[in-house]
Amino acid sequence: MSERNVKGEGMGAAEDSLQRAEELLARLEQTRAKLEATEDPEVAIEVMQELAEIAKAVEAAIEEARRRADAHS
Repeated sequence: MSERNVKGEGMGAAEDSLQRAEELLARLEQTRAKLEATEDPEVAIEVMQELAEIAKAVEAAIEEARRRADAHS
């Protein structure tokens, strides 16, 4: 495989990771809207836990994209 193909595949993987982060960010926004819409403290706690999980997943996706981009630059 040529060096160009390897770099192209790496950038594609980084772009996939970035797309995943964007999808997670959209989910984060939807979940945040759910939090704003509730007045039930128990539901609010559940939604905040979900927000924390999504935020961790976003951070992991961004780090993965960064790692893949750096590995192929």
